[in-house]
Amino acid sequence: MGMKLHCYGAAGEVTGSCHLLQIGSKRVLLDCGLLQGGDEGEQRNREPFPFNVQALDAVILSHAHIDHSGRLPLLYKEGYRGPIYTHRACRDLCRIMLKDSAFISEKDAEWENRKRQRKGLSRVEPLYTVQDAQRVMHQFKVLDYSKRTRILPGVEVELADAGHILGSSIVQLWLHEDQSERKLVFSGDLGYHEDPILADPTRIHDADLVMLESTYGNRCHRPLQETYAEIHQVMTDAMSEGGNILMPAFAVGRTQEILYLFGKHFEEWGLGNWQVFLDSPMAIEATEVYLRHSDLFNEEAYDLWKKNKKQPLLPNLHFSRTPQQSMKLNHIQSGAIIIAGSGMCNGGRIRHHFKHNIWRRDCHVIIAGFQARGTLGRSLVDGAETISLWGEKIKVAAKIHTIGGLSAHADQAGLLRWYQGFNNRPPVLLVHGEPEASEVLQKELRERHDARVHIAKQGEGLDLLDLRF
Repeated sequence: MGMKLHCYGAAGEVTGSCHLLQIGSKRVLLDCGLLQGGDEGEQRNREPFPFNVQALDAVILSHAHIDHSGRLPLLYKEGYRGPIYTHRACRDLCRIMLKDSAFISEKDAEWENRKRQRKGLSRVEPLYTVQDAQRVMHQFKVLDYSKRTRILPGVEVELADAGHILGSSIVQLWLHEDQSERKLVFSGDLGYHEDPILADPTRIHDADLVMLESTYGNRCHRPLQETYAEIHQVMTDAMSEGGNILMPAFAVGRTQEILYLFGKHFEEWGLGNWQVFLDSPMAIEATEVYLRHSDLFNEEAYDLWKKNKKQPLLPNLHFSRTPQQSMKLNHIQSGAIIIAGSGMCNGGRIRHHFKHNIWRRDCHVIIAGFQARGTLGRSLVDGAETISLWGEKIKVAAKIHTIGGLSAHADQAGLLRWYQGFNNRPPVLLVHGEPEASEVLQKELRERHDARVHIAKQGEGLDLLDLRF
């Protein structure tokens, strides 16, 4: 029967992480993420899974970001009832994120059906429902870091801290079939060295194959001190111009990092001159999950959090939970920092704030996360002069600041540093990267470490007992 690996997502792109392992008669899925990037991504999410859902024996989830977890409710909808293994903090975040994703899916379908009804067209169904998202949570089985566990005959797994978001994991798999054994290491998404809140990615020392993300394989982030100085300058300029600052941010990871940095640099950055609004119910819930799992913070962040229990780090932070609270922010002309989802600006409340602010010259927009191709955020980063919101063309007069140093992903130097931890220089399969990023990282790994490197292609299968690249 052999051992095979099939790449069904995040191959030649950075969304839709999904990889199928065949170990003899066993089938294990690594991640099951949503494809993101406009109408094309939405259409691809609706295509049938390229494997037999009923034949799956287990799912292993690297972390909670929706491009890794977002099709799990769809997997349930299609009949999967087996276990989903992940870290306990990842489970807690998924309970929030999958429900939110399902709610958006239901609302999008409802909105589309209103238009279709007026045109006499047939109705569309949501990709999945809130009920699907709630029910799939019963299948989650939690694992701790550094504990090797047999999940199936011939399959053992051990999670290690990836330092990307809370509960993110590097997945180590020991696979046995007949007399053969292979160790596969799936990096998931690796965090940036010296992340403000989380620990550095765990170094792994041996593998027969490494599946390595390559999101920033072709670039290095700005040093953190330069990044902090840039944020300080943006706030100084915005305050002198009398406008608002908009920050589209991923509800999980980036939002908590921003709030932490605001607290840490409260005096230095003049945060007392602003009112800070976290306008995202999901981000508010995710922040509460972060605080419940503060044992996973690095030492500095944990100490600051203990101090926060006695004296709030951000006394001017306001939570906007309801739509009514969010709409009130539209009337604020200056002095507001509004942090809202979605991180790539493809949905969520940030689009409403763009509608009321982005045409103003005194507005500043801080882009502090990766923007995939086809997203509104990417078009802003690329210098769009106008954007379209709900059919209305709006001029972009605001100043757009791309703060790359806050990325939750390891940059090229971090990816190379992590691979250098392997003693045996195992072959590498590059996933989760746009072609130019993967190609540059492939070249660097070959030249610096004499590594055998292959860039994953959508739908291809690899024989783990006979890797020929």
